[in-house]
Amino acid sequence: MTQNNAQKNNNQKKARTAITPTRGEDFPAWYQAVIKAADLAENSPVRGCMVIKPNGYALWENIQAFLDRLIKQEDVQNAYFPLLIPLSYIAKEAEHIDGFAKECAVVTHHRLEDDGKGGLQPAGELQEPFIVRPTSETIIAESMAKWIQSYRDLPLKLNQWANVMRWEMRPRIFLRTSEFLWQEGHNAFATAEEAQKDAEIMIDVYRQVAEELLAIPVIIGEKTDDEKFPGAVTTLTIEAMMQDGKSLQAGTSHYLGTTFSKAEGIKYQSKDGGEEYCHTTSWGLSTRMIGGLIMTHSDDDGLRLPPNVAPTQIIILPITKGKDEASDAQILKACEDLKADLQSKNIRAKVDNRDMRNGDKMWDSIKKGIPLRVEIGGREADNGEVTVTRRDIGRDSKETITMTDMVATAHERLDAIQQNLFTQAKERMYSNIFACETIDAARDYFKENGNQAGFVKMPVAILQDDGFEGLKKDFALTPRCKPTAEKGETVLIGRSY
Repeated sequence: MTQNNAQKNNNQKKARTAITPTRGEDFPAWYQAVIKAADLAENSPVRGCMVIKPNGYALWENIQAFLDRLIKQEDVQNAYFPLLIPLSYIAKEAEHIDGFAKECAVVTHHRLEDDGKGGLQPAGELQEPFIVRPTSETIIAESMAKWIQSYRDLPLKLNQWANVMRWEMRPRIFLRTSEFLWQEGHNAFATAEEAQKDAEIMIDVYRQVAEELLAIPVIIGEKTDDEKFPGAVTTLTIEAMMQDGKSLQAGTSHYLGTTFSKAEGIKYQSKDGGEEYCHTTSWGLSTRMIGGLIMTHSDDDGLRLPPNVAPTQIIILPITKGKDEASDAQILKACEDLKADLQSKNIRAKVDNRDMRNGDKMWDSIKKGIPLRVEIGGREADNGEVTVTRRDIGRDSKETITMTDMVATAHERLDAIQQNLFTQAKERMYSNIFACETIDAARDYFKENGNQAGFVKMPVAILQDDGFEGLKKDFALTPRCKPTAEKGETVLIGRSY
């Protein structure tokens, strides 16, 4: 066989995929292509910002609803605080603002006026500039200082669902954008022990969001001193591993000690009449979780959604031919009846009755990651059957069953998809964590495994090794966390988003 013929055969053997390039060819470009194919979001005319389209926002709504329920179970109340924060408020906490100073957007004028050339120009310079919130510790602390007077007012647990602004030089949809959506919780307690316990509770809430809703396995751990939140005593994190081996910091919970209470005067009168500073926590999770969802589960045909978070869990495709109106009407009725039966069981089902080719509808559902695809054609309608295919497995899962069985087993099938996606991701993560005892061993590992290296687990004492900074610089590494399960005796190191 000639070299040209061999190359031709290899090209023919290469499976056709809906997404190009594939994950193996160019992971960053693949990620952007999946977002476009699934119609989740797009870049905004404002550089660094994004437009979250209905398909993407529906994911955020489901994350929000799940998390909001867990937050309220911890007796946290939702509130809302101003978008604009006086510069003097932020300047009260120098260490905190130092972590955000270069990312802040500043408002210096309060109106526009005619520039005399047919355009507009800023006018009305403010006596004090405002900062568009990069985070709300300082302005929420100002309210806490007013609302807390006595030990009877504690604990005070507040959360807000909001947007924040942090100028981003290298934007990437969902992962790093100048404006993004999130929630930020801010709790105040009488004692350090209560606050530390709260930080642990809230990071486990985030674990539940990641693992139970999004089927993303995570490792809970404490950030190293260099990586913790500015102004925090300790920062807890959930770290997830994406398919390219990089880490995604998926949610953080901070014990702030009395850092902010001293700066903002958050004090209470104790039972014995003394005056004490509150111990506070803060915790946040953002739309970057959608990026993590994409990079954890999607394949070369597009998005794969865990059923628990999927806006549409079951898509029903009427396989009509447009040649027999009576037959097509029977098919559509069967589809609508099935949808109603599924919805009565609290399943998010939808009929795709758009005027387009059946094959295009099928591929649209695949690229959008809908967990279960049900097809009903003339034969199925006549026999009271459906043909069902799982998105997580593909054509090998295709089977024809009765409509009665479809309704009876729908929850079981969705649960199986949820568990399979979680199991796949968990096995992939733990098979890509490599234990090293020395800097030289870690260097050899990252040199050999390149961009697919995953995490290296090392003794925590390695952070003090003279060669550690060189290792980080040479391979663009950061300490991800000291896993709680290993009592802080080890540290995970890897590349990150």
